[in-house]
Amino acid sequence: MTEGWAYGGAPQATAHAGTVTLIEGVTFCICGRSGDIRTGAEQGLFYRDTRFVSRLELAVDGQALEPLAVQSVTPYAGTFVLRRPPRPGTADSTLLVVRRRYVGNGLREDVTVRNLGREVAGVQLELAVDSDFAGLFEVKEGRVRERTDVQRAAEPDGLRLGRPEGDGAQAVVVRADRAPSTSPAGLQWQLVVPKHQDVTVSVHVTPVLQGAEAPARFRPGQAVETSEPAAQLAAWRRAAPAVSTPDDGLIDLLRHSATDLGMLRIFDADHPERVVVAAGAPWFMTLFGRDALLTSWMLLPLDPSVALGTLQTLADLQGVRVDPLTEEEPGRILHEVRAGLDAAAALGGGACYYGSVDATPLFVMLLGELRRWGLERAHVDALLPHADRALAWIEQHGDRDADGFVEYQRATDRGLVNQGWKDSFDAITFASGAFAEPPISLVEVQGYAYGAFLARAHFATEAGDDALARHWADRASALKQRFNEVFWLPEHGYYALALDGDKRPVDALASNMGHCLWTGIVDEDKAASVAEHLLGPQMFSGFGVRTLATNMGAYNPMSYHNGSVWPHDNALIAAGLMRYGFVEEAQTVALALLDAARHFGGRLPELFCGFDRAEFAAPVPYPTSCEPQAWSAASPLYLLRTLLRFEPWVPFGKLWCDPAVPPPLLPLRIERLRLAGTEVSLSVTADDWDLEGLPPDIELFREARQPLTAASYRG
Repeated sequence: MTEGWAYGGAPQATAHAGTVTLIEGVTFCICGRSGDIRTGAEQGLFYRDTRFVSRLELAVDGQALEPLAVQSVTPYAGTFVLRRPPRPGTADSTLLVVRRRYVGNGLREDVTVRNLGREVAGVQLELAVDSDFAGLFEVKEGRVRERTDVQRAAEPDGLRLGRPEGDGAQAVVVRADRAPSTSPAGLQWQLVVPKHQDVTVSVHVTPVLQGAEAPARFRPGQAVETSEPAAQLAAWRRAAPAVSTPDDGLIDLLRHSATDLGMLRIFDADHPERVVVAAGAPWFMTLFGRDALLTSWMLLPLDPSVALGTLQTLADLQGVRVDPLTEEEPGRILHEVRAGLDAAAALGGGACYYGSVDATPLFVMLLGELRRWGLERAHVDALLPHADRALAWIEQHGDRDADGFVEYQRATDRGLVNQGWKDSFDAITFASGAFAEPPISLVEVQGYAYGAFLARAHFATEAGDDALARHWADRASALKQRFNEVFWLPEHGYYALALDGDKRPVDALASNMGHCLWTGIVDEDKAASVAEHLLGPQMFSGFGVRTLATNMGAYNPMSYHNGSVWPHDNALIAAGLMRYGFVEEAQTVALALLDAARHFGGRLPELFCGFDRAEFAAPVPYPTSCEPQAWSAASPLYLLRTLLRFEPWVPFGKLWCDPAVPPPLLPLRIERLRLAGTEVSLSVTADDWDLEGLPPDIELFREARQPLTAASYRG
């Protein structure tokens, strides 16, 4: 039997185009396998969405070094093993160079030159440095323009490069020990290395914003293992639940997930207790509202504090005014945050862009779910006014035509055309393939609104306010009734993907309706047909549920949203299937994703192509899929919770649990599950299961919880 969940030592070096990516918080570095950052490529040292180093090339005696190996055992650190090319007339090199790089608010690099020869070696070590201060979007989209205003100044211990830009002045400082010779182009050392010995040079690269240097995460002379990133990662590993199962693939997948999620965490310097999860590496190391809300929901058994940090951060950034360019509106929860001067090129031209139709109801839903998991009342009291503002947005700005449904239409041509989770321009189409015209009411967003209304009814019930509880329960009930009347397509036996601007049902068969099972807005008499379509041959590829059915006009298995398979989408669908009692179907989806992960080296990518398993025995990768990506990394954790049917209601002292774990994963044991500030352990065999460590004030119900409905909150 294999055991474990926490990080297993797999390298974080990526193989894309022969590059290596190191990440810590809002800093990431993309370089070649030699450790060099080369000009003209999608490489660099990025901090807060700006490339502060566009060139960092190491040479010995005027020669580029040959890479031998790359090693990385933490997301933020990489070791590059290099050699000087053999001298003319010799077969072997006698000079080894090791670059140990640590990324965090800049980078620290320790360069060790080791002499393996029989004589003392005279070595000229050179480090070429440059910066273009290009924005993230410029680099990612290949439209970096030449900067003529970058100022370069040699200093006694290094080099300073800067670019004046008013209040957004940027600079980068490169400092080194061992008294380098400096010039505007870089640093140089004349080293004498005794035979069979080595010499180490330490270089520190520090971004400067508005005259303030970023606080070093790896300080000069500090042992790396005592650094803050090392301490945070070690604490994350210690807290990770331990899982034992005979299925090595599941263990490998959970290890990758825990590590990737630890890698994607962002810590708020102004609020050190807050942690949020970035959307994905390397290009989306920032806060996305929808992504963070769904990811932290899936992470509740691992670390509920991520959900709290997400809610608190999004509450601080909640919309307060109407701004068509950024699509900010009072009460609205943002779509994404961007930093740096390049934010002007981002959506809406501001640091925050609010063009998301689903983040706002998901905010309220997550607050309700976190309370069910035991969130302290003081935190609820602080966040509830923000939830009420979000609900006001749903009923006013979200429902712009007062038809009872939440819809979207971008405010200017700078915004996203589609503002649900399928946000590509061609994602919302009719069965014929024709585009739906806005304003668009998405099927899953109505489910999210339903979940938000029920969450608010929960808080009113807990507070003893029966009238308010009835109000929100009635709102939920009315929405559910109207939803099932308008969105249901009886001639097809499934729900419309959306309503278009003329209130016509967008009749494509898509995965979105699976989210409606998750939220519970689906009528019981329609659920079996929904499940049958989701698992039917047009939707189910064998490795997961496709985003769009094969018989739809816009179907393309190699597209982003029109036939591909998204793990997070499938995790929510599996939870919805289990909620309505479709146990075998939920297990099928979970095992399909587990099989897919085996082919991806034990990690689930952001998405993969939707070709049928009968045609290709392994899932076909989507070429620009993020790895790691937050909600894909969190999906295995949520699938596991779904299979355990683990549903707490801590404020009322209840826990429902009734594991439905497929036989290939048994026996299964999970330790250190987080619940109401305590840790519980769960063991499941083919014949029985046992829960240990449950607080005495929580009653255990050994059955699947009946879905909460509006009737649950009526006095």
